Amino acid sequence: MTIEYLTFGIGISFISWIIGMIFNNILVKTEFYNSLSHLNFIENKTLNKYIGLFYFKWVVNNTFFKFFNQKIKIRNKNTVLADIRREMTIAEISHLIGFVFVTFIALYKSISVNPLFGLTIMFVNVFLNLYPSLLQQENKRRLDKLMKRKLTFGTR
Repeated sequence: MTIEYLTFGIGISFISWIIGMIFNNILVKTEFYNSLSHLNFIENKTLNKYIGLFYFKWVVNNTFFKFFNQKIKIRNKNTVLADIRREMTIAEISHLIGFVFVTFIALYKSISVNPLFGLTIMFVNVFLNLYPSLLQQENKRRLDKLMKRKLTFGTR
């Protein structure tokens, strides 16, 4: 039964990516979206390290996940960093929307089927939606520092 729960969790998390992109496209047209683009759940690097975000980043960079969003890459010195940041925000918010969507499904399954089903879904949801969002937040902080340095010292 746990394999079925895990399979369902993976499937619904992948579906949530599409749901997240759809709702993100709706939200991007609102004034509220600007405040969403500056979210920081975990600003502490030590805590990020403690929860294993470094290892998650390694997995993303060294597996098939690296091919998912090719717009989030600094290719050369002429790359427009503001465009990269915008794409990071889109990915971050889409994953957060997906996380909330799957959380509601996990709660429903916990009540209607059993708590193990909901916990299994949430386990997958954390790794396929929450961690990618946290990783984008960390990357945006690093990019913001780079953009600030570029403004302060000019392009080299």
